[in-house]
Amino acid sequence: MLATPQLSTMSTAAQRKEARTVILSSYLGSTIEFYDFLLYATAAAVAFPQVFFAGADPWVGVVAAYATFAAGYVARPLGGAVFGHFGDRLGRKGMLIVSMTVMGLSSAAIGLIPGASLIGPWGAVILVLLRVLQGIAVGGEWGGAALMALEHSDPKRRGFAASFVNAGAPTGAVLGTLMMGVVSALPGPAFLAWGWRVPFLLSFALLAVGLFVRMRVAESPIFAAAIAAEESAATDAKPKVPLLEVLRRPKALIFIMLAGAAGFGLQVVLPTFAVTYAVSKGAPQQGVLYAFAAASAISIVFVLFGGRLSDRFGRRPVMIAGLLLFVAYLFPMFALLGSGNVWLVFAAFTLALVFHSTLYGPLAAFVSEQFGTTSRYTGAALGYQLATLIGAGFTPGIVASLYKDSGQSIGAVVGFLAAMAVVSAIFILLTRESKDNDLTTVG
Repeated sequence: MLATPQLSTMSTAAQRKEARTVILSSYLGSTIEFYDFLLYATAAAVAFPQVFFAGADPWVGVVAAYATFAAGYVARPLGGAVFGHFGDRLGRKGMLIVSMTVMGLSSAAIGLIPGASLIGPWGAVILVLLRVLQGIAVGGEWGGAALMALEHSDPKRRGFAASFVNAGAPTGAVLGTLMMGVVSALPGPAFLAWGWRVPFLLSFALLAVGLFVRMRVAESPIFAAAIAAEESAATDAKPKVPLLEVLRRPKALIFIMLAGAAGFGLQVVLPTFAVTYAVSKGAPQQGVLYAFAAASAISIVFVLFGGRLSDRFGRRPVMIAGLLLFVAYLFPMFALLGSGNVWLVFAAFTLALVFHSTLYGPLAAFVSEQFGTTSRYTGAALGYQLATLIGAGFTPGIVASLYKDSGQSIGAVVGFLAAMAVVSAIFILLTRESKDNDLTTVG
């Protein structure tokens, strides 16, 4: 039996307080995880090409740095499958504690890797290995955090509650970009020698805060009830394997993967290629980083707003609207980014993230609601992370290569991103609306 307090024995006021605590925990945990994970994206744009790939052509170094960035996305589905299995058998809370610990330690270790000038290519090898650990950790984190928020909340406000998990991504991006912006004010040699390492080393402190908060929340009541029901009806049958349960009905997994891909592709282009592009067109690096951080801060509200809208109008209509708005905005966005003016760069990032938030806010609920309770962690985590892999894992490297090989034509980049968006829009429409699904269904 799960040694967790049962919310059914609490008063209504106590249940609401516990739900708020869980949502806050999910938000803070997601913020810390994405601070670590997305900090890598910013460092890949402004530091890693010179530190670990020194001597290469500038854009070749950028592509190589983005390739190491992709390693984390390749590992995320593995993390989703592993943490999802144990999260569906042993509980959400314990897996969240483990995933946060792995992320914090591996991120801090990145700040200790010697550069190519000291250990040659081994620095890049270690970087990739730690990036893989980051990917495994965030692969397990997202699913558990989303389910904890979703399964504790009022059924009529699930989209809003789960959107706090996705709001952790822009919040983490704000913190990471601000920290990298602060240290980028150092003289170039100092920044490349040690300055970029400081934000990664701060992961130790964030890990301590996150674990303190996470240890104080109760297990998901829906999950606890499902496990109790299984135990009370115990038979000689072998326990279900959550991954096999999901793979026996792969339609939901495949549709979720393709429906979410473009959202992640559009998202990851901003802190990677878009930052590099704006700096290459004459905007000051520190100013661009601060502009992205400020725009990300504004977008947090819109992520929550998108989740709330989806509770009223449905997940699919809100997500499709956000996707179409972002694609229509791509050419104007790159025109603003290429202006060399920090304020116009800030406007470019702000509008892009507002449009993206409309798509991103409902996504946590949309994905999680497609699966039954005892396979929900596995299905949601694996589907979401496969979407990040095909949508975001290789996108920075692909768009940088397209830009370089096309004679630095932004049209090739826009065409690729628009094609991704069309595919995702089709599969969002093909996936069932989940706003009114019964989450207590076991399966």
